[in-house]
Amino acid sequence: MSKRLATGYCPLCHRYTRLTFHHLIPKKMHRRNYFRKHFSKTELNEGIAICRRCHDGIHRFYSEMELAKHLNTLTRLKGDEKLARHFEWVAKQAIQL
Repeated sequence: MSKRLATGYCPLCHRYTRLTFHHLIPKKMHRRNYFRKHFSKTELNEGIAICRRCHDGIHRFYSEMELAKHLNTLTRLKGDEKLARHFEWVAKQAIQL
């Protein structure tokens, strides 16, 4: 479950809308030994403010393990081909404030 943040520009689709908090390393992975050994608590709690449609798309396309290991930065999320197509689609959708 994500926290709802203020309204602003989503860094993925560039729409001005309500934003939610996305943990770059999903919270479900925080208690696993691999992540506790390789990341500090600060790194585990890092996240980005993104719109709900982009947030839902990220979690629809990839498992929490895949996100934690391979898509754990804003740059990697933007660089993923499958997600980039989704973000382009979201950018064309009507905004619901």
